[in-house]
Amino acid sequence: MEGETPSPLRPANAEAVEPAKPTKPPKAPKAQKGSKGPKQPKPTAPKKVTAQKEPVVPKDPDSMFKEGFLHDVYNEKPSQSVVTRFPPEPNGYLHIGHSKAIAINFGFAKYRGGECYLRFDDTNPEAEEQKYFDAIEDMIAWLGYKPYKVTYSSDNFDKLYKLANTLIREDGAYICHCTDTEVKLQRGGDKGGPRYACPHRDRPQEESLQEFEAMKNGKYKPREAFLRMKQNLEDGNPQMWDLAAYRILDASHHRTGSTWRIYPTYDFTHCLCDSFEGITHSLCTTEFELSRVSYEWLCDKVKIYKPMQREYGRLNLTGTVLSKRKIMKLVSEKIVRDWDDPRLYTLIALRRRGIPPSAILSFVNELGVTKSGSNIQIARFEQSVRKELDMMVPRVMLVLDPIPVHIEGLEDSDLDLIKDISFHPKNSNHGVRDLIFSKTVYIERSDFREEDDPKYFRLAPGKAVGLLNVKYPIKAIEFKKDPISGLVESITAKYERPERDATFKKPKAYIHWVAESSEHGSPITAEVRIFNRLFKSENPDSAEGGFLSDLNPESEEIYRNAKVEVGFKEVQKKAMQSKADKVATDGSCSDGLESIRFQGMRVAFFCVDNHVDGDRLVLNRIVSLKEDSGKA
Repeated sequence: MEGETPSPLRPANAEAVEPAKPTKPPKAPKAQKGSKGPKQPKPTAPKKVTAQKEPVVPKDPDSMFKEGFLHDVYNEKPSQSVVTRFPPEPNGYLHIGHSKAIAINFGFAKYRGGECYLRFDDTNPEAEEQKYFDAIEDMIAWLGYKPYKVTYSSDNFDKLYKLANTLIREDGAYICHCTDTEVKLQRGGDKGGPRYACPHRDRPQEESLQEFEAMKNGKYKPREAFLRMKQNLEDGNPQMWDLAAYRILDASHHRTGSTWRIYPTYDFTHCLCDSFEGITHSLCTTEFELSRVSYEWLCDKVKIYKPMQREYGRLNLTGTVLSKRKIMKLVSEKIVRDWDDPRLYTLIALRRRGIPPSAILSFVNELGVTKSGSNIQIARFEQSVRKELDMMVPRVMLVLDPIPVHIEGLEDSDLDLIKDISFHPKNSNHGVRDLIFSKTVYIERSDFREEDDPKYFRLAPGKAVGLLNVKYPIKAIEFKKDPISGLVESITAKYERPERDATFKKPKAYIHWVAESSEHGSPITAEVRIFNRLFKSENPDSAEGGFLSDLNPESEEIYRNAKVEVGFKEVQKKAMQSKADKVATDGSCSDGLESIRFQGMRVAFFCVDNHVDGDRLVLNRIVSLKEDSGKA
């Protein structure tokens, strides 16, 4: 938002930032000195065969449902009316791991012609806030899904309470007054000792019914009494060791207010709400695999419809943290701006960074779905994003760290608009624009060297370089330096028009540039934020001293005087028109300013920051370009 305080992590000295140079192949070793001997005939070189590249075939966006785990799950229980659900707890913001659950549950139902509920598991009023409800709905819409219905576990509080009474009458639950420590010991303690029954386990059913009513009416304080399911202590599965079904909470509920003092647990609520909603395939991560036994036990015990639960491996990114507690620590200590800081991997952060939702879904689809968890490196995710953006976004010229170049030798005819330059060389749908060329242009500081080098092909004294889309190259003839900073502050160059009838020699390199022209409102000045990895290692939690000691001090670099070509205005206009068209068609659109995306040629992919008001332009780097983007 306007005037927000940047992270205390060190902003870059913009002048020091230079595109990385590619690794050069090693030179062949020189022959040893000595007598040459008789000259040997050269062997006949084999005829070079050019390999034919296979055309790149986009991965089927439905492949995760057509094969593998989800295909098998459907065949295990075919249904004409598939019903799934996505059941988040509204106590935090969704992260990239949740995108897999969303894609699976909504996508599975859609592919099979069914419906998917968005059900908020709102059974813990102490941790729930309205902002989380709103953000979850917003992120599901942003990913392109529309729930069949939005429901709440609290919709069923009356039903759940009645079924809890039924469970007691069926000798399937009892009121317990044990402390947390006592319950832990009953379950074998930390060392896996012998398990034994709670002393209240065999109390008469009528007594438990009366005590349950007393819990509801306020007789007990939190932790003085709770309802436990009477399962099977001999079972090797800890999810059958008399789990809690109801507990007392002194908290007002966002929907039911102070009506209830007792609230059902996840283990009691989840399977019953699945049953109420007619869920056919209850799909969840493998951390709930042991819970399948208690899920089915409870449905059978209260004699209601039993959905089929199956579990898949969760998605996790290495090199970052996804835990709510850890992200809260980063926010509270002002290491990041908020939960939507683009260096994080919450969905609202990825949206602000400009990651297209289609890139996230493609990434999930490419990984596929199995029982095994996925620990994926950030670089793998970013490669999927690049692939998605490459054809999706237009290309314009942006100079991060500008130096003005005053060009001599230009004629009036050279200063005409450079007409009909494509926004994308391979995608004509992006259209064309006219480029402004003038006697002063801005180039990247990293594209100029004060001293020439034979292996350097960009601008240097006495050396020519091409300007993208400009007919002839320019040659640097002098430069001026700031006496205090010692940095180059301006360059004078000559326009290298060939002599009449001379052969034009194409320069070895071309660089991007932005013209200065007050008549055309060029350039557009912007603040550009380059986001790098927030942590230095692949496993921040394993760092000595904890994850906070693994912070990357250069995770954010800020360029406050970047120059953008005026063609950006056309990109902006088209993006806003696309949003208006979606609103007209669908009645709503979750796209914000971050949907104004483009490739800054030779630099990176960018979007407009969605937290800035007014005329100030702030751009966020989405991802860098491919590995050879720093080519000299």
